[in-house]
Amino acid sequence: MLLTMKELLETAQKNKFAVGAFNVADSTFLRAVVEEAERAKSPAIIAIHPTELEFVTDEFISYVKHRAYVSNVPLVIHLDHGGNMEEIVRAIKCGFTSVMIDGSTLPYEENVSITKRVTEIAHAAGVSVEGELGTIGQTGNSVEGGVSKITYTDPEQAKDFVTRTGVDTLAVAIGTAHGIYPKDVKSELQLDILKKIREATDIPLVLHGGSANPDSEIAESVRLGVSKINISSDMKYAYFKKAREILSTTELWDPNVIYPECITEAQKVINHKMKLFSSIDKSGLYR
Repeated sequence: MLLTMKELLETAQKNKFAVGAFNVADSTFLRAVVEEAERAKSPAIIAIHPTELEFVTDEFISYVKHRAYVSNVPLVIHLDHGGNMEEIVRAIKCGFTSVMIDGSTLPYEENVSITKRVTEIAHAAGVSVEGELGTIGQTGNSVEGGVSKITYTDPEQAKDFVTRTGVDTLAVAIGTAHGIYPKDVKSELQLDILKKIREATDIPLVLHGGSANPDSEIAESVRLGVSKINISSDMKYAYFKKAREILSTTELWDPNVIYPECITEAQKVINHKMKLFSSIDKSGLYR
């Protein structure tokens, strides 16, 4: 079943679990996410970054929409890190049910202005909107990008931002980074900031850069009120690790022979994250 992000996360927030947003870069990743969601009876978010949409092309979204419509679990098609109005409108026209406008690196008033405008346009089309306040770090190996120095979300500013923009969900910065952390770098979430943001706002909160963070911290963030967690690098890393292994030890060239094992490895990560987010067996809440 295809839902908007607002519909999906209202139930998640009420029942104190989070939904994974898994970046889909082609049909094999779509299978990995949707089939594992159906197996686990878990809601899921099909996230597509603008660079990924450029790669799969607009026509691919027709397939994604059909797969979501016929599924027996709640699914959302979400534009991840839309950077400008053109990308937002393109996603809405394609049939996305949720869009993110990332104005986090803009001056505050400019972020408010563009986010408010996107909200007005998207809501008129029945599409949910995610905004971002504060900046997400980056490890240099992810298409989602990020900054070298994180600006943490200010709780009082978050309250003002939500009120003035009308966003349905808010991505917050509490110390996460896109990509896989180098072995000598230790991630540490600022959960005290998250507590204050939760107290200051009442809409579902989003955590970007959810790959490679300690499970205990991610689980605690869910308990503290995060309703959506983005996963990309962990899943893709597992998939392509298996692909490299197969290609380096065989002379296979048929995708239908090579990729099934890669999908399985990605699904192991997806299932682990769903358990961590407490979303397994929650699809029945949407009936």
